[in-house]
This record gives sequence, structure tokens and C-alpha cells, in this order.
Amino acid sequence: MNLPGYLRFVAIACLGWAWAATAATAATAAPGVAPNVVLILVDDQAWSGTPVEMIPGEPRSATPGIRMPNLQRMAREGMVFSQAYAGHPKCECSRASLLMGRSTTSLNAVQKDSFPWKAPLSESLANRLRAARPDFRTAHFGKWQWPVSPRSLGFEMSDGITQNSDGTSDDPMDPKRTFGITRRALAFLEEQARARRPFFLQLSYYAVHEPPQALASTLERIPSSPGGAGRSGRKDPRLMAAMSEDLDTAIGSVFATLERLGLSTNTLVVYTSDNGGKSALLKGGKTLVDEGGIRVPLIVRGPGIGAGGHCQEPVVGYDLLPTVMDFAAPGSVLPAGVEGGSWKPVLLAGGAGRVARPVDWLVFHHDVEVEHPQTALRQGNLKIVHHWDTGRSFLYDLSVDPGERTDLSANRVEETRRLQGILEAHVRAGLGDERVARLRQGSIPSKGHRKGRNGPPASDGGLRRAKGDGDGSAAGPRDDAP
Repeated sequence: MNLPGYLRFVAIACLGWAWAATAATAATAAPGVAPNVVLILVDDQAWSGTPVEMIPGEPRSATPGIRMPNLQRMAREGMVFSQAYAGHPKCECSRASLLMGRSTTSLNAVQKDSFPWKAPLSESLANRLRAARPDFRTAHFGKWQWPVSPRSLGFEMSDGITQNSDGTSDDPMDPKRTFGITRRALAFLEEQARARRPFFLQLSYYAVHEPPQALASTLERIPSSPGGAGRSGRKDPRLMAAMSEDLDTAIGSVFATLERLGLSTNTLVVYTSDNGGKSALLKGGKTLVDEGGIRVPLIVRGPGIGAGGHCQEPVVGYDLLPTVMDFAAPGSVLPAGVEGGSWKPVLLAGGAGRVARPVDWLVFHHDVEVEHPQTALRQGNLKIVHHWDTGRSFLYDLSVDPGERTDLSANRVEETRRLQGILEAHVRAGLGDERVARLRQGSIPSKGHRKGRNGPPASDGGLRRAKGDGDGSAAGPRDDAP
């Protein structure tokens, strides 16, 4: 197929969608064979920032003006979660939580410069997977941002340490480096298929983080006022819609390649975002522990997961580590301190059942770049939001008030006091008495933000991606395999 640039993706994604024709057989993968895993992590995509309704029949839980047919097909053939959360309302901390299986407070990853963490890097998702299954190959392509390299967290191949600015492309045929990231992923898939090796592949796209970029040809197809596109809270709805469509084209090529290589029936695919954003239904947005800042889209497809499923069970990003281990290495012992639980039981039961965790609450914390240092804790349907500097707490029943419009704290005093006690004990155990005292004083300074590519060097030889390698021309993916 001798097509230039991004057109290869369009061609791959449009191969009659053979992937769709065989999706119904996804549940028939050979029993006892551990599935491959592909994690698609989008940057800054709001809970309602896709055309897929996170709550069936609730139009405010989607953005119909955005065209993402491949994601919509994935939703029809897999399971959509209506109450999925990121581990933190900002990028870096959320990603640390996801890869380490812990809340950001327990991990000591509550701001972008928080390091070292309170868990050894050997306990990361990819490291634990490789320890339990040495035959697995691991790769991470795209946004990273932490001062330690992907290799130290278990990824044998990667783009190295990258920053937000690396996602702003000067190549008009590779906006947000979406297609370059995907090309490297497709090459990785081809290699693993030839070698018949299982794999864990994480695609950390820069889209849909600002500044928005898109192919000119995609932007031309977007009407001047796409219906409802402004719900994602961005300044340029047309460009945001076009960037989302480019992202969908890229992930469609991943799906089609999995099918062509005979891998789709035994590959678990997870699609989600690293934090939330503004939404017509939810309160707040990025940086806040209100629902808008932490609730994210989540769609999962894979072996044993029925088509058209929907799950209302609350789940969180730090559940991913136990979920992947449960699928790929069932029976393996998780590190002490992991707070997440496996989604496998609810995925295989059509969305029914509960996620079992070591603790029966979810916790979210952010104390810089916000007016009030704040923590939220959800237990069952009740959620408490606590502002440390003012001492105020707000209580919501998310089963009837997902938009957090009605504060119940004055009428349900005992429940508010009980949840606040759990919240304060959790934060104190993770961050310590000194930081809790400073939270109450409202005196938590930001340590300053690394900008562009000027972060500290990787601790074990990680490599920053050079400009221009979005198409693989300047530097290919790093292979850190021993």
C-alpha cells in the first residue's frame, strides 16, 4: 500500500472494517490464554467529550458534534462505564496513580513535581506484569512527563521522557504527533505478531490537550458550528472536533491492525482519559475534585466481554494494575499497598457486580493551582468534598445528583462527619502531619513547573524524543530490552 503519510491510516481503518465483522467472536478466544493488552490513554478528554453516551439516553453525557466512528463501534462491541474516574484531576499525578495502582495521596504523587513516590518502581504495572509473565513485551509511546524513564517503570520500548510541549507538532501531516505515535505502535504490533509474543502496549496520546491541532483535510469537513461541540469546554470547537476525529482515525488503524494480525480476539483494549474537563452535566473541570475534573470516559473491549455492555459500578484509574494482572497473570500476588481492584468480574458479567478493593472508598486530592486545597472521597453513592483551608465540607448523593448541585452536609451531619474522618485519616497516612497542617493553613506552594523539554535527566538512561521523529524519521522508538 504505497500511500503517503496519514492516508495509510485512513486506508487501514477502512478495510471494510473486518475487525467489526469478527468482533462478535471476541468472546471465543482460546480458554486459558492470557490476553494482550492495549491501553489508549487520551489527554484531557472530558467525560462527555466523545460522541458515546456515558449514560445511555442522557445526551449531556456525550458530544454529538464530534465524529469518532471507530470509538463508537468499540463501544457497541464492548462495555461503557458511566462512573469511571481518573486518579487525579491533572495529567501527571493521574498517570502515576494509574501505573502504580494507588491513590495519589498514598503514593505521594499529589503534584507534578512530587518525587520520590512512596512505592518502589518495581511495583509498577509493567514491572509486575513482566515479573509474573516474562514472555510479555511492553511498550509505551507518547506523553510521559515524569522525571524517571519509562524503562524504570517496566517499558522495554518507549519514546523516553517527553513533555506537553513535545505534543505540539510542526509537521502539518502529524498534528499532535498522533499519527507518529500510532505508526510506532503498529510497528510494535507487527513485531510481536511475528514473534508470537504477548504484549502490553500503552498509547499516551497528546490529543486532545491544548493547543489543538488537526489535519487541514479533517478541519475542512467540520461544519462551522458542530452541534454541541462546545460542551468539551474548549475555545475552538471546530479544531477540537477535528483533533478528536484525527485521534479516532489513528486508533481505528490500531483496531484494524490487530484484526489483520489475528490478535483482536485475544486483546483487551481499554480507552480512557487522564483527567476530566468541563461538561454540561457535571460540576467543575480539570484541576478540581468535583465530578467534572475526575470523571472520565471509559470503554473496554476484549475476550469474554459481551457486546453493548454498560456498567454503573464506580471504577478508577488505579484499578487498572489489578485488572491487567487479573487478565494476564491470574492468581499473581499484588504488591502490598495497591488500592485498586480488578474490573474483570464486572466485565465478564455484563457490568453486574462489584469491584473488590482493599478499601471501600475512592479518594482524590489536589492542593496546588486551585483556590482551595481540596480532597474528595466517595464511598458508595455518597461523596464528600473537603476544602482544607476553610474547613468546609460538602456532601452529595451521586445516585440522584451527579452534577453535585445539592449539598447535603447540613442535613446529614453524622454521615458528613464520618466520611470526613475517613478522608482526613487517609490523607494524613499518605502525606503526613506536616503537610496536613500546611493544607489547613492554605500554604502549599507549587514547586514550579518544568516547561518544555527541560526536566531532569532520566534516572536510568531514558531518552527524550527528538523533534521531528513523529514520523519516525529523526529517531525511532527506543528499545530498552536487556
